[in-house]
Amino acid sequence: METVKFRSLDRVGFRVENLFPKLKPVEPSDWVRQSIRVGLGVGVSNERARAERLVTPVLLELCERNNRSFSVYSDAESASSQEPRSKHSFTCSFGRVPDFITAPVFLVVDTCYRETDEELTLLLQQLIAARHLNEQEKKTIRTIYGCSTTGIEWRFLKYEGNEFILDQQRFFLSELPALLGALQAVVDAARSGGAETGVSSRR
Repeated sequence: METVKFRSLDRVGFRVENLFPKLKPVEPSDWVRQSIRVGLGVGVSNERARAERLVTPVLLELCERNNRSFSVYSDAESASSQEPRSKHSFTCSFGRVPDFITAPVFLVVDTCYRETDEELTLLLQQLIAARHLNEQEKKTIRTIYGCSTTGIEWRFLKYEGNEFILDQQRFFLSELPALLGALQAVVDAARSGGAETGVSSRR
């Protein structure tokens, strides 16, 4: 396991592997295909546009496919108000409190114009804060996932134990079934890792 140092983090365990070796593609709905088509058509020239017009439809599709069993928070604060956040980030949690992020958090998605060390550092900080929030509320999940995306390109990582594991592959909006399959795998892993929802996804 190699060790790398990010500018605002202490030394952390970091390695690369295939996070989704048994990926099952998920067929997108007509709604999300049309939403993305419109979003691309009207333009995505900055981070906010990409978050609103590309990332939001994908996450809402995932939420709907799972019978709205989790909440998608956009640029929201955690209940502790101490979580570092990107300007255009999304947090997925099985908590059901409106307006404030509550545990258990299982996925943080950070929208950026291009992938940089600074953006990755901020995402790692958000994952550490998400684990802390889960522990504070005694709703721990073994693995918390993160995703850095330009809206077009999506890169996943997971925070497990004392290390961060970066997915060796990248997913693309143009290959939506594979992207939704990866996101569904994250939801399924969260459920099996300690999140109790009692609601199954639509296949």
